[in-house]
Amino acid sequence: MMISKKLNDTFNAQVGNEFGASMQYLQIAAYFDAMSLSNFATFFFLQAQEENAHAMKLLHYVLETGSPLQIPAIPQQKATFTSAEEAVTAALGWEKEVTRQIYNLMDIAVEEKDYISQRFLDWFISEQLEEVSTMENLLNLVKLAGEKNLLMLDNRVMSLRGPAAGAPTASE
Repeated sequence: MMISKKLNDTFNAQVGNEFGASMQYLQIAAYFDAMSLSNFATFFFLQAQEENAHAMKLLHYVLETGSPLQIPAIPQQKATFTSAEEAVTAALGWEKEVTRQIYNLMDIAVEEKDYISQRFLDWFISEQLEEVSTMENLLNLVKLAGEKNLLMLDNRVMSLRGPAAGAPTASE
């Protein structure tokens, strides 16, 4: 086993956290789909896929280090929202929490002088900057538009994902 038990346990927990994020984004996508805001729904379906990919990346890292994989139970995600602002606020809150969790993984890797894990986690730290920034921008736009103008914003929401929305980047 190339990583410590403490780091392995924390990586396993993060696999579950990422799958949980994916499930939360599916719930948010379903909320927007029910409102017939198809681009918002697509945005969050793509976010769910991305979080699932993050979980798989972590999962494969655990396996590559020869460590035991134990995916924890995934808690029930929030299923109902009273507004678009509440849904996007939940997404932003989740991204900030995931950032804290990734930082915790890095703190352990640094403490243990696990340079391979540090190098692996660098990608996730950079990714969290993009994730938090995107959700902050979306929340600002939802607040500016207001609930009555979401349909107009629906036509623009996919542009927040960049020019190749949903396409994996070279670093993924």
